[in-house]
Amino acid sequence: MKLAYTLVDWHAIAPGHSTADEWQSWAGQPSALDVTLPIAKPQFLPMMTARRLSAGSRAAVECGLALLARQSVGAIVFTSRHGELERNLRILTALKDQQALSPTDFAMSVHNSAVGSLTIASKQPLVSSSISAGMDSFQQGLLEVTALHQAGYAQVLLVDFDGVVPAFYQTWLPEIDRFNAPYAVALVLQSGDAWRCTAESARSEPEALPQSLQFLQAMLRDDAKITIAGERHLWHWERHDGE
Repeated sequence: MKLAYTLVDWHAIAPGHSTADEWQSWAGQPSALDVTLPIAKPQFLPMMTARRLSAGSRAAVECGLALLARQSVGAIVFTSRHGELERNLRILTALKDQQALSPTDFAMSVHNSAVGSLTIASKQPLVSSSISAGMDSFQQGLLEVTALHQAGYAQVLLVDFDGVVPAFYQTWLPEIDRFNAPYAVALVLQSGDAWRCTAESARSEPEALPQSLQFLQAMLRDDAKITIAGERHLWHWERHDGE
């Protein structure tokens, strides 16, 4: 399996980080993200829409709006391992306790609610999809981007995001102990050879950071190579600037 892209633009949000300078400073030092820091207030997202979204989805839609304000794209791919897990737990808890469901929780509980909110907020009825593929969600989203490139969409917006995983689920997700915070990484990608990726079947211990944040860190550090561990694959990335 081989993938290749040219990165046109990017935007990312996580606790304490929302500007290019903040992310560049983080990438240059081997420190973990401080999940106790606040997340910057949205600059593009309408207040009423922001209030309806969970923290992870809010970061994702904000990132998408930031890039749509300065780039033209033909299609959007959202990837999230857990989606609206917080909201779904509230719904299940209310059902267990025989309580009334929140209309907002019910309406926004589906996995594609975030990408739908982006197309509505941006007033752009773009082709869109929403993918969940475990810890490999970001990498599998890139396969969808490749398919859209081959279908004729020159520039595709990929947004990888997640929110806080509730304590109820953490017994089954021990890796969450190392990073459990809302974040979003958005990339505008063209077909090209600046970044090339090959997959190797292998099992490996995943890193603390989600895959998209690992990629962002390598990109900002100008790393020539990076290997991102997945559930069943090692994803080997190589940078080929100037070709």
